Amino acid sequence: MGQIRVHEFISLDGGIDNPTWTMDFGFDPKMGEAIGGAMDGCSGILLGRNTYQMFAPAWSERTAEDDPGAPFMNDTTKYVVSSSLDEATWANSKIIGGYDPAVIQRIKDDQDGDLYVSGSGTLVRQLLDDGLVDRLHLFVYPCTRGPGPRLFAEQAKPTSYSLVTCKHYENGVLYLNYRS
Repeated sequence: MGQIRVHEFISLDGGIDNPTWTMDFGFDPKMGEAIGGAMDGCSGILLGRNTYQMFAPAWSERTAEDDPGAPFMNDTTKYVVSSSLDEATWANSKIIGGYDPAVIQRIKDDQDGDLYVSGSGTLVRQLLDDGLVDRLHLFVYPCTRGPGPRLFAEQAKPTSYSLVTCKHYENGVLYLNYRS
């Protein structure tokens, strides 16, 4: 049985909208090492439709020379949660239909490794609500975003997490790795 590991770029006020705002802070190479660690041991990627549609054209053309994460993103089986997509356009992708926690649990149970989730805010909120997230890998940026999508829904039930790792980077970003 695998675990679900969620990776998010998040603002101080919990914002997880399209992370183009992170560009203002640069990308510390040590952050890439932490992201690689979040991917390590994962044998599947779980994505919502919006993130899948953003990632597919961006990652499908990248090679290991372009980005060390490209082989993982391109070669790993991707499970896409969507009730509106009919066809997978990115190699090794499977559309699994609309969100169904029983289907996600079955995929999780059948994995030899873990499932990696990046972005996919709507999906992640549903996974959190259903207690399916085992690890949160949060990169907290020193800014606020104001109104917009949040990691935790306003009506989310109270939950406690255990801190596994905490690191800070020269660009002001904090990496927090939590276990549920």
